[in-house]
Amino acid sequence: MDQSRAALFDGIAQQLGHRFDGELRIGGNYVPAVQQGDQVYVSGQIPRIDNTVMVVGRVGAEVSLEQGRHAARICTMRALAILAQHLGDLDAIQKVLRINVYVRSAEDFTQQSEVADGASEVLYGIFADAGVHTRTSVGVYQLPKGAAVEVDMIVALKPAAAPVDEDDICD
Repeated sequence: MDQSRAALFDGIAQQLGHRFDGELRIGGNYVPAVQQGDQVYVSGQIPRIDNTVMVVGRVGAEVSLEQGRHAARICTMRALAILAQHLGDLDAIQKVLRINVYVRSAEDFTQQSEVADGASEVLYGIFADAGVHTRTSVGVYQLPKGAAVEVDMIVALKPAAAPVDEDDICD
């Protein structure tokens, strides 16, 4: 039997050694997720667990490629935790449409796409083909709180079940 998306999420969280079920703090005058029709936009997430940013520094300098990929995994799990809280269940997601991965990069670092692979692997691991998405990975000078990576995403929701018209029910 296939595992539920929640079980797959929990398995990845366990592999990462972190929990994503607590309060996910957002600072400022914005919200973590906005739903418009059948799409949900998730604000950028840094690799924060509770009040601690787990991976800080420039990838390719103080932060290794693998540490950058780890940061991308944490960011993605935070975004999915926000979606689970917003939607009640990751099974409401039909398709991951797009992610943007911002990598705080050393001057000569050019492997932003390889860092972003950490995020893509999480999405495929939970959603299989529905997790295959479009992606942009960009090297940037600075990110909030000195984070090494930030990820945002857009997902499409499954169509809601059509309401039953009581006039159509036969006795």
